[in-house]
Amino acid sequence: MDTKPTIMIVEDDAALARELALFLEKWQYRAAVCVHFDNILQEFMEWRPQLVLLDINLPGRDGFYWCSQLRQISKVPVLFISSRGDDRDKIMAVAQGGDDYVEKPFRMELLKAKIEAVLRRTYEYKVRECIFLNAGLCFDSAAQSLRVAKPAKEQEIDLTKSERRLLARLVENRPDVVTRDELMMELWNTDAYVTDAALTTIISRLRTKLKAACGEEVIFTKKGQGYYVQ
Repeated sequence: MDTKPTIMIVEDDAALARELALFLEKWQYRAAVCVHFDNILQEFMEWRPQLVLLDINLPGRDGFYWCSQLRQISKVPVLFISSRGDDRDKIMAVAQGGDDYVEKPFRMELLKAKIEAVLRRTYEYKVRECIFLNAGLCFDSAAQSLRVAKPAKEQEIDLTKSERRLLARLVENRPDVVTRDELMMELWNTDAYVTDAALTTIISRLRTKLKAACGEEVIFTKKGQGYYVQ
């Protein structure tokens, strides 16, 4: 049984809708993209989402209208996404039953934070911080665990304590470079003294494990500076 929250995207910009769907799926949500803007309620009833991302400027009726219609049949949270940044629009969004408002253009990280906050408030979901390093690897920052996330091949990758700490630091700072000195300090915080040569060995071993799991390089070197993940 699929337990991923479903998020319905009501956005008439097809390119943006596809981009949103892609990011939502990477964040472990199910994305339901609305295609019939003349009967949004019907699509809503078919998908039964846990949250709706709703644009204001839509063909025919606007997002304010559809939010008010949704409120007559459901208490599902509605997060407005719109290029209209006037305070009157934000007040209207709340007045029609919206739960939050994100002004375009927005960073996907901000949208992710808003979605997680609304879901927590509404359903008390425990949202896991699963960060995709590429299409096949997912790093859980809370548990510092790494797993292969490909269909029919989901499994955790065995990492040592030192490898977990280094990967966590690199992921936390992505895509910026983390210097060798910073990585060594990260390991020294575990009360284990690590030499420069030992750090090189750990990084090499970690790179080998990651590439074996997904077939791609994950950790890159910035010559004379340090390491980074994209």
